Amino acid sequence: MAEIVNLRTVKKQAARKAARAKADENAAKFGLTRAERDRQKAEAEKAARDLAAHKREP
Repeated sequence: MAEIVNLRTVKKQAARKAARAKADENAAKFGLTRAERDRQKAEAEKAARDLAAHKREP
């Protein structure tokens, strides 16, 4: 005989699995670690400082 399953539970599990897969995909596409974000921010600030240091006064 077939195993009896609760269809509501199976649907919820499938939805969770799909949401988890979508989240993993988005994390790989858009996500950065905190260290990477901090490094990018520091590089951008340094570039702005370097550019400002080379500006000529009118």
